[in-house]
Amino acid sequence: MHFFDVGRRFYGGYAIVAGGLPIATGLALAERMQGRAGVVACFFGDGAVDEGEFSESLNLAALWKLPVVFVCENNLYAMGTALARHQAQTDLRRKAEAHGMPAETVDGMDVLAVEAAMRHAVDTVRGTGSPCFLEARTYRYRAHSMSDPELYRTKDEVEQWRARDPIATFVVRLQEQGLLTDADLAA
Repeated sequence: MHFFDVGRRFYGGYAIVAGGLPIATGLALAERMQGRAGVVACFFGDGAVDEGEFSESLNLAALWKLPVVFVCENNLYAMGTALARHQAQTDLRRKAEAHGMPAETVDGMDVLAVEAAMRHAVDTVRGTGSPCFLEARTYRYRAHSMSDPELYRTKDEVEQWRARDPIATFVVRLQEQGLLTDADLAA
């Protein structure tokens, strides 16, 4: 199922792995051709970097200097294969750098770090008119799908990552800074 809200320029998500990359590139081209100052944000998982659309989209965006931020949510396992088993280069930002675009890696488990990195990426695109890439290193706690037997990682590993849950750690930070009370949280 796709959700589109053209009035707000939200063009939805796509079930096809890497399917949103060429669409985002086209939307960025439309921004440029129509003389608008918008920045397109394209979100995808680490499994998408295996697909030809990834390289094709980054190449065209860099070549044509399109206003798009490519955000890779790297959860280390694609569907169920560890990153090192499907990528010779596991530092995914380097793949974007190979296309001549600025690239950054951020701790995807830190809400404030992600916000700051995304703000920087958007400012970079607005300042240069060219694309950039943001790799958010994160984790998923559940299987990829109902048919995933989840034999590729240990319960211990999942629990270690759970201890860094971005929502829970953000709540603690807000409480420590006096910005969120127990009553606020309960409400």
